[in-house]
Amino acid sequence: MFMKMHRKRVRLDTLNSFSYLKTVFLIAFMAVDQRRKRYKMRTIFHPGDYFSKKSLGADRAQISSNSSVRFFRPSTATAVAALLSVTLVSCISTPEPFESNPVDVVAEQSQTITPPVSGDTMSTQEPLIRPELWPAVTTPPLDPFIEARIDEIMSKLTLEQKVGQVIQADSGSVTPEQVKTYRLGSVLSGGNSAPGPMPYADADTWLEAADAYFEASIDSEGVEIAVPIIWGIDAVHGHANLRGAIVFPHNIGLGAANNPDLIEQIARITALELSVSGHDWTFAPTLAVPQNDRWGRTYEGFSEDPSIVASYGDRIVYGLQGRVGDDDFMGPGRVIPSAKHFLGDGGTLDGVDQGDAQISEAELRDIHGAGYVTAVAAGAQTVMASFSAWQGQRMHGQKELLTDMLKDRMNFKGFIVGDWNGHALIPGCTATDCPESLNAGLDMYMAPDSWQGLYYSTLEHAKSGRIPAERLDDAVRRILRVKLASGVFEKARPSARPYAGDTDMLGSDAHRAVARQAVRESLVLLKNENNLLPLSAGQTVLVIGDGADSISKAAGGWTLSWQGGGFPNSEFPNGESILSGIQTVVEANGGTVIFDPEGQSGEPADVVIAVYGEDPYAEFQGDTEHVDFTPNAFDPLILNDYKSKGVPVVSVFLSGRPLWTNPELNASDAFIAAWLPGSEGGGIADLLFQTDPGFDFTGRLSYSWPKLATQVKLNAHHAAYDPLFALGYGLSYGDDGNVAQLSEESGLDLSNQTKRGVFFSKGEVTSPWMLTENGSPLGTLPIDSDTLSITATDFAAQEDSLRVSFKSDATIFAIAAGYEHDFSRESNGDMELTFQAKSFDRPATVQFGMNCDPDRPCSAQLPVTLSEEWQEVRLTLSCFADLGVRMTEIESALTAQAKQGVSIGLSDVRITADLNAVADCGD
Repeated sequence: MFMKMHRKRVRLDTLNSFSYLKTVFLIAFMAVDQRRKRYKMRTIFHPGDYFSKKSLGADRAQISSNSSVRFFRPSTATAVAALLSVTLVSCISTPEPFESNPVDVVAEQSQTITPPVSGDTMSTQEPLIRPELWPAVTTPPLDPFIEARIDEIMSKLTLEQKVGQVIQADSGSVTPEQVKTYRLGSVLSGGNSAPGPMPYADADTWLEAADAYFEASIDSEGVEIAVPIIWGIDAVHGHANLRGAIVFPHNIGLGAANNPDLIEQIARITALELSVSGHDWTFAPTLAVPQNDRWGRTYEGFSEDPSIVASYGDRIVYGLQGRVGDDDFMGPGRVIPSAKHFLGDGGTLDGVDQGDAQISEAELRDIHGAGYVTAVAAGAQTVMASFSAWQGQRMHGQKELLTDMLKDRMNFKGFIVGDWNGHALIPGCTATDCPESLNAGLDMYMAPDSWQGLYYSTLEHAKSGRIPAERLDDAVRRILRVKLASGVFEKARPSARPYAGDTDMLGSDAHRAVARQAVRESLVLLKNENNLLPLSAGQTVLVIGDGADSISKAAGGWTLSWQGGGFPNSEFPNGESILSGIQTVVEANGGTVIFDPEGQSGEPADVVIAVYGEDPYAEFQGDTEHVDFTPNAFDPLILNDYKSKGVPVVSVFLSGRPLWTNPELNASDAFIAAWLPGSEGGGIADLLFQTDPGFDFTGRLSYSWPKLATQVKLNAHHAAYDPLFALGYGLSYGDDGNVAQLSEESGLDLSNQTKRGVFFSKGEVTSPWMLTENGSPLGTLPIDSDTLSITATDFAAQEDSLRVSFKSDATIFAIAAGYEHDFSRESNGDMELTFQAKSFDRPATVQFGMNCDPDRPCSAQLPVTLSEEWQEVRLTLSCFADLGVRMTEIESALTAQAKQGVSIGLSDVRITADLNAVADCGD
């Protein structure tokens, strides 16, 4: 029996490991990438039952039943249908009911709803879609003028041009001249693929690149008619790859605001700021309905409740493109939306990114399809297919969903675009060859770095008839329909369009006011002991925590770069940190602000405001095994010290999902779920100090808040629904905000805590380990010294590995820590140092080892011959011990040394159990 973890006594920061990798296997290969990009083909897992289910306790925290605490009604198929009745027409037959009984979640108790499926279990039904059971949607009628123009254009296009139109390339892998030569339909810029040296750029740099691609596409040399490209980008919470643009709260916070009018305003501003940089198309809105908070994209979903997502689907479309038929539809300052990721990406087994949604058709329809109904009814011009699968079938090849249901049943008239090489996941396909995806209903391949090979194979399939002419023509027709509706055929080059280069509009007072309102409305007050809030602004306020003065941390992933994080506040010239917002309010009212990020100064204060939480992440990098908050740069245990001295503590908690935070709640007098608020930190000060009499906490949980760290799948429609704070919970000023002392038993056991033996995972060195060269710590990648070069490379996911190139025979590369670690138990327990490795240019022998304190070295090395293919290397720890390594004093968990000119790849470095009961000691 394992010891239970008690976070108050033992604070472990070793809980985010991927120990379950031993139960998964890779079913997709990687597309080669030589630049940092978003959407990279990543590891696709088929997870086993690696998470130990815990029974949930019967007793609940005593939450106030004050009548002013508002709750949402749990969503049901009936509620969604009622919400969407203005846009739906009658189904041919009555839809299969979603098995739930709607009841109100009231303050006094959490009632239960019959679950639609039995947890994360595999359905026995065939993966067959019955379109007649899905909503039929009334969409805007086709424009006869546009259809006639399509006929005219199609008659002039060569087969080669048609094939070019169905392919999209990334700006990091295609030149303007190639766009012209291959007549490509679109260019995108992935999360790290901005023009210039950075993953983001200013308006002038974006426009220069946009002009070059656009002018190349309309050059009619050699063709009867040229078709302009459209340029897409992920503007998922504002145009966050444009320096100076507004960064809005992520969707999880906007779902807590539950304000469709506000969401349309945000989308309108995003469209305007996209016009500043010359972009035509954003890959938004995300309409996922996350059902498992382990998913690394949880914060991209507005809610676990499909009714909230459905209420936003149409309004975001209207904000981005306008309303079909209105004078400003796709007019100046409008962009093409893309509803994504179709379908079921929020319902994968165990919340694994790009995984398999092993759920019933009814749940797929009624929960995960709700937002698409409203978005398609609003005339959304594009839909993005999901990486994920439903019942084992990848969405990029799911004809029943892409064609029979979305296009035919739901009457979608735009085009379906793929995700980053997502077609390569289909069995029998590769990134450069996949007619099956187009035949299933995909209209435009997203082939960022594989586009050229895909072009030639698709052309051959079109010539041979493997891709029927009718299917190719339908795809091209849909693409032309969207392009004509967008007005791109008549538009000037991007830099000459309305709003282009108008940087005064970025961060304008009007735009910032909307963003600040969004921050206020997204905040959810979970605890307010003795009505501590609002605070008096005339006090001495001590602000602590690593999130207080970091806009980058408060903004989360998809901000300036794909993963976000690490950027100074100076890179947000139109933003304000949470600290700055507090300082402005307090100092204007005669108070004093003391800022101490680590909280160690001991300065006397009237109140402490602690701003801390998750570090930024995106996509699979955020997948986790549980929902325990793992402290990082700031240790909230220090909050207990202030509370013991009688100093009230306010926690402003930053996170991309609801997390188990019972110790932090206990240590706080007031606790605010601030989510990822973006660049307008002043909105938090507005509610901390109630800077306007009309301001109040109105945000309500759009995700259930866990009582245990094991409650990873915590949804109101499940029978075993036992949250700490229910869906819809939230306090306002004056409510009884007292919360009884909470249990600090997380529900996790020590078997979950394998991160102690994880040194490098998912492209990151695990704290406290670092990269070193001959004993000296190295900075961030890329690294290029006289003796060593290190860059990121790909093994099973985007930039999840290191490429280490040796420039000297004497160079020793290491993953090391600044103090000793005791691995004697592991050495005695038949454990092995395990990693993936390869030699890039030729087979090579590398000396891998372990070492002690450089002042008292105890190194030993084992030779391993690496091939040019990735291979698993396993080195038994007892081999090192037998060679004299003091396993109680390890400072370098892995060392590597090779001949000058050798370049090796390293990935997934960890200690794991021996598999064969034989000592593996190298060659």
